[in-house]
Amino acid sequence: MKIAVVGTGYVGLVSGTCLAETGNNVVCVDIDAQKVAQMKDGKIPIYEPGLEVLFHRNIKEGRLSFTTNLEEAIQDVTLIFLALPTPPGEDGAADLKYVLGVADQLGKIMKDYKVIINKSTVPVGTAEKTRAAIAKNATVEFDVVSNPEFLREGVAVDDFMKPDRVVVGTRSERARKLMEELYKPFVRQGNPIIFMDERSSEMTKYAANSYLAARISFMNELANLCEKTGADVETVRQGMGTDNRIGKRFLFPGIGYGGSCFPKDVQALAKTADENGYDFKILKAVMQVNETQKHVLVEKIFNHYGNDLNGKKIALWGLAFKPNTDDIREAPSLYIIEDLLKAGAEIVAYDPEAMPNVQQHFSSLSEQQKSKLHFVDSYYKAIEEADFLAILTEWTEFRTPDFSRVKASLKSPVIFDGRNLYDLDVMENEGFYYNSIGRKTITI
Repeated sequence: MKIAVVGTGYVGLVSGTCLAETGNNVVCVDIDAQKVAQMKDGKIPIYEPGLEVLFHRNIKEGRLSFTTNLEEAIQDVTLIFLALPTPPGEDGAADLKYVLGVADQLGKIMKDYKVIINKSTVPVGTAEKTRAAIAKNATVEFDVVSNPEFLREGVAVDDFMKPDRVVVGTRSERARKLMEELYKPFVRQGNPIIFMDERSSEMTKYAANSYLAARISFMNELANLCEKTGADVETVRQGMGTDNRIGKRFLFPGIGYGGSCFPKDVQALAKTADENGYDFKILKAVMQVNETQKHVLVEKIFNHYGNDLNGKKIALWGLAFKPNTDDIREAPSLYIIEDLLKAGAEIVAYDPEAMPNVQQHFSSLSEQQKSKLHFVDSYYKAIEEADFLAILTEWTEFRTPDFSRVKASLKSPVIFDGRNLYDLDVMENEGFYYNSIGRKTITI
């Protein structure tokens, strides 16, 4: 099939590349000429494990191409995916200006039947708004389909190539047959393509992400209670997760969720509830808990050091919102760095992929603050002569460090672990002060 993907962000590039991998001819469209030029030269603008091999292979085979010209890109295609940003506005509602802007353009330039597929995460009713925006200028038949993505950063290629399910919102039989043909190669093992109306499809994406965010916030609240009662959240988690009604996933406590999906999707669903006169109490609690949890590790640090971090040199391991990505959108690390800098601390940070993005994020700091934020090229360099270590992202390489070297490098053997990477017995035997989430603190 011939396909256009409008938008080459995280969702668009992964989707386009994976669609090309099954033999489709895919042209990716973006307004950023520099970005398009880089992709034509074989440079990937995002970090995602497994993507690079597919990206280069499909460019070489001529199935994956890039352009800034929307009109040229769509003329010979039947399916047009919209993978455009839907950032939250000040009120939490998803901003549809990019989606509807492209829809308006499509109506003016389409010359034959097309299926326009919303891959972006959009509020309930967006398919109708997209259809109306196209119809203003369209002189040909078209269908608008909702097809939300369920890609987890770090395993997005596997998620696309081997989906648990594919959700398609359409009431058009013609569009349904095309979507079924498109996705058949991805569900050969029997996982379902679930067809429903457009509004239900749009709601499904928000419902899934908001429910997972609720599990995370629940576990973070439970972890905080465990600390006060003397229970161990890790063993409680195991006891819960082996109940097949609950399952093992998304039960890990930490320092809050971040990334491109959960924060904005929960906000957007809450806004949808408000707009429809419904008080979604659980969702509001989820957001409140998450905002509080991003500062929990700093509170632990303040409590230990008597609220005085002036002159303290702090090592940070991990900056991305999760491992195997360079994404720092709404990452807890950003909030923690701000808190620590305000307290007068000096920070030395390491992350395998996210450091350039964090440097860019903090580029507007004052020169004085910039002088206190450093980035190094190894996690062992970060801890040299640091007063203590704080772990913010659970990268695999942090799981089995040389604890003797860590202890020798730090001024004092103190670790604040926001991801519960280490066994308490190991930390006690190694002689560390070890403060984690929802477990007893190991003291020395």
